[in-house]
Parts: sequence; C-alpha cells; structure tokens
Amino acid sequence: MPKFSIILVSYKSGKDIDRNISCLMGQTYKNFETILIDNNSPENGVSIEASEKVNFFIQNDKNIGFAMANNQGAKLANGQWLVLLNPDAFPHESWLEEINKAIEKYPDCENFGCLQMLDGVPNMLDGAGDCFSIFGIAWRGGHRKPIPNDIEDGEVFASCGAASIWKKSRYEDLGGFEESYGSYYEDVDLGFRHRLEGGKCIQLANAIVSHKGSASSSRYSEYAVFHGIRNREIAYFRLMPFWLLVFTLPLHIFAVFSLWFHALIRGAFVPYSKGIMAAFEKTCDAIKQRQKIQKRRKASVFDILRIMSFSPFSLLSRAIIIRKIK
Repeated sequence: MPKFSIILVSYKSGKDIDRNISCLMGQTYKNFETILIDNNSPENGVSIEASEKVNFFIQNDKNIGFAMANNQGAKLANGQWLVLLNPDAFPHESWLEEINKAIEKYPDCENFGCLQMLDGVPNMLDGAGDCFSIFGIAWRGGHRKPIPNDIEDGEVFASCGAASIWKKSRYEDLGGFEESYGSYYEDVDLGFRHRLEGGKCIQLANAIVSHKGSASSSRYSEYAVFHGIRNREIAYFRLMPFWLLVFTLPLHIFAVFSLWFHALIRGAFVPYSKGIMAAFEKTCDAIKQRQKIQKRRKASVFDILRIMSFSPFSLLSRAIIIRKIK
C-alpha cells in the first residue's frame, strides 16, 4: 500500500505531463502511486507513453472540471495521503521526502501546502499558501514576489490547490472539493471548511515545486475571470460564520466594487459582471449549503479571525501571511 497517492488532472496539459512524470520518477522518496486523469482534452492531451508510466490513467469522455476530477481520483486512491498536483507544477527532487518528514514532525496536521517557485524565474515565488482577508477576498501569498531569505514552516489559511497534501480520511470526511465550482476557488473553499471544523494548514518551506501557472487557461481569460469571481462570491456567502458575515459584509461590498473598477481598467469588466450575476443566481443554493456547513463548525469566530488578514495593503500587495505554528 503506497503512503501517497499523487493525483494529476490534465486539460490540454500534454506538453507538461512528460516533464511532471519525469520529476515524479526522480523523487528520492518512492512509496507513492500516480493517478493521471485527462478531462477530454480537445488538443494537447495525454500521450500513450505518458499514460503507460502512471499507475492509473483515466480518459474522461467530457470535461467534468478540476474539482470533480480530483474527487474522482481520490476515490481511486490507495494511499493514506492525497497529493493534489497540477500538471504544470514540477516537484523538486526531495519534494516528497520533505512532505513525509513534515507528516512525522507535525502529527496533528492533516493538510499541508508546498512552496511554489515561479517556473523559469530564479528566486521568484508563484505562491506560499492561500491567504484570506477580512474583506472576504482570498489570494495566493507572495505571488510573483522575491522569495524571502527567512521563510520557514508556518500556518497559512489554506493550501494552494496546485500542490496540496491532504490526509485521505480528512479529505473524504470534508466531502472533497465542491464540485459545483468546476474550477477556481475550490481549494480556498475546502481549506475554509477545514478551518471551520477546527483544522489547520501548515505551509512547508522545503517541499518545493516549480509552477508555471495558468497553463491551461490564461489568468485573465474570460473563463478564469468568470469562474473566479462567481465562485469567490458563492464561497463567501456559504462559508462565513453568521457574525463574521454581518461584520465583514460592508467591507466585502466595498472590495467587490473596487475590484469591479479594476476589472474595467484591465478589460475584464464583462466576465467580472457575468460572474457577479451568476453568483446572485446561486444565492438560494449557497444559503442552503451554509446551513449544513455551519452545523459542522467547531472552531470559534476568534479561531477563524486569528488566521485571517486585516490589512487592505496585504490584500493589494498579495503579501505572504504565514503565522507561527500552534
């Protein structure tokens, strides 16, 4: 039985798969299996050679979305731990060994995040964990910023889905990724639900991947903007505890309109607007979902506030928010 099940979900990612699998085969820690899922790529799909190098290969007959495909892979997994890895996130040689060390070092933690370097750009970060603002907006900490010299293991709000580690039993108990999202914000949503139930996430300084980012969809494409904004609003209204919702709603509305103006400047006003409208259409569903989610909450409001960011400047600058481990 493998300790780790590494799940790769590919959509038009064929050019990255070979390099990714090569990185996995070169790992110093070997007790893992690899599950590769292709979401019916119309072009640049998984080659026969790549499909034969993994333990399990699934060719979906339609694009079921990133969230559902990862859940699909989790059901096949034999490992004690799930490693959700993007095809364009290339692990360094000792990556899995460092994750294994962390599991032994932090036995009470069931979710870990990896340090993501920007592929091809020395000493530049792609991200160091997902952060969440009191304004109700999440961001990837340190995105496209120089890596700090003093970075070390610490607690973050949630792990970025590009390279995320979950204890399989915990992932299953949480219900995995919210499949209605399709793509974008599903990692923040899962991490938030984990927080509500008293969990924590430790960001690892030495478990490193090189991440290209936005390989299958441009960061500012209509698809990315629409789904990112729609899912952000749904997540905010279904996850925020009641008193936090009351307290943060004016701040959230201010942030939404400010970012709407920013979308206008960068030419993304139409998909941003469509995302907001689509979120409103899902309001009733979000309210029904929040009733079930909040019933499972074990963490206090203070526990949730403790890990959030209060500074608008941290949000605007995509600052790294890593706190000491408790």
